[in-house]
Amino acid sequence: MAQTAAQAEELVKTLRDTVVSLVRGEGPDLSARQLAVFLTCYLDESGHTVRGLASSLNVSKPAITRALDRLGELDLARRKVDPLDRRSVLVQRTPKGAAYLKEIRSIMGEAADDEAKKARQDDKPARRGATLRRVAAA
Repeated sequence: MAQTAAQAEELVKTLRDTVVSLVRGEGPDLSARQLAVFLTCYLDESGHTVRGLASSLNVSKPAITRALDRLGELDLARRKVDPLDRRSVLVQRTPKGAAYLKEIRSIMGEAADDEAKKARQDDKPARRGATLRRVAAA
């Protein structure tokens, strides 16, 4: 249980470091909802519709539309009418969006590495103390 809590804490710190890097960087500054829509579109290989995104994220269709408006302005995603069902709107990926996802992955990797290094450094004194206790007991 303690290990799970420690892992969750590391993940939260990695998320914080990632978001801070994204906000400070040159790239677009997305809201949590916009980022959720973006990541859902890019990490799930299946095709996406406004209706499907609203359902999977449990938000309204107008909220998805606003998020997609912003992603469209930034050329991170675009909408296209489904040629098989003109009532449906498909969400498409863009090269700029793929590059942004690659940047996010890179930033997250660096943040995770930094957190792992910090955890190892924080753990060194405890390990040293345990080793010294074992030596003293021998």
